[in-house]
Amino acid sequence: MRFGRVPVAAGIAIGLVLSPMGAAVADPKPTLSQAKAKLEKLNDKADKVVDQYNTATERYKKAKSTYGKLNDNYKRKLETVADLRAQVINIAVDTYRLGGDVTSWPGLVGADNPDDFLARMASAGQMSKERAEKLAAFDRENRGLKAERDKAQEALEAAEKERDAVEKERAEILKLIAEQKKILRKLGAYNPGNPNSVGIKYTGPASGNAAAVLKFAYAQVGKPYVYGGTGPGGWDCSGLTQAAWRAAGVSLPRTTWQQWAWGAGRKVDLNDLQPGDLIFSEGLGHVSIYAGNGEIVHAPQTGDVVKIVKLSSYGRNLQGAVRP
Repeated sequence: MRFGRVPVAAGIAIGLVLSPMGAAVADPKPTLSQAKAKLEKLNDKADKVVDQYNTATERYKKAKSTYGKLNDNYKRKLETVADLRAQVINIAVDTYRLGGDVTSWPGLVGADNPDDFLARMASAGQMSKERAEKLAAFDRENRGLKAERDKAQEALEAAEKERDAVEKERAEILKLIAEQKKILRKLGAYNPGNPNSVGIKYTGPASGNAAAVLKFAYAQVGKPYVYGGTGPGGWDCSGLTQAAWRAAGVSLPRTTWQQWAWGAGRKVDLNDLQPGDLIFSEGLGHVSIYAGNGEIVHAPQTGDVVKIVKLSSYGRNLQGAVRP
C-alpha cells in the first residue's frame, strides 16, 4: 500500500482528531472566583491541620517534660545507690576482716537484689544497727532503680513518638502554606505583616477583664499570621486568644479544640455575645475574639495579619462561643 503526501487541510484535520485537546490549547487560567474558592478550601484545611500541629506540639512538650522529670529522678536514685553501694562495700570488707563470710560479700555489691546476703548478715548478728540500716537502704533503693529507669525510658519513647507526629503535621502545613502563598500572590492579596507592629488602641465597649483582653489583642493588629505562633512577632488564632486572656489573668489551654473543651461549662449564645467572648468556627478549627459592635479581632490565616473585621462578613461556619 502506498502513502502519498497528505494535503495540508487534511493533515490539520487528522492532527485535531489524533491530538489531545490540552496539547493544542493551553489550559485556561483559573478565574478570580475559582482562585478564591480554592484559597477558601486551603484555608479551611489549614485551620484544622494547624490545630492538629498545635495539639501534637503540646503533647510532645508534655511527654518531654515527663521524661525530663523521670530521668532526673532516675539519675538521683542512681547516685544514691552508688553512694550506698560504696558504703556496703566498706561494710562487707569490715565484715570479712572480722571473720565474716569471704565468699558472699563480692556477690552483694554486684547484684541487683542482694536479698540472701543481707538476710544472712542480719540474722547472724554480724553488724551493728547502723550497718543494718545502711544495707536495708541499699537494698530498697537498688530495687527501685530498674523501675525508675524503665519509667524514664517509656517516657522518652512516648516523647519521641509525639515528636514524630509534630514533624508529620509540620510537613503537611508547609505544603499548604506554599499553595496558599502562591494563590495569594496571584491575587495580589499576600500581606507579610509587620512583626513589630504596635497595633491600634481599643476604644470599644469592653470593661473589666475583657477590656484587658481586647487592649492586648488590638495591640497585635498588623502582625503576621504564623502557624504555631505564640508571639510576640506573629500569631495563630488560638495563640492570640490564649495570650490575650493571659493578659487578663486567665489561663487558657493552647489549642482551639482544647479551648472549646475548657469552655464546656461557659458556652454562650451567639445572639448574646459580649466583648471578650471567644467565637469558634470552621469545625472548631478557628477561634476569634468578639470586640463588641459586631466586630471580631483575630489572626486569620497564612498571608494575612491580625485584624479587626465584621463578624457578619467573616461568619464562616460558626460553631459557638465561650465566655472565659
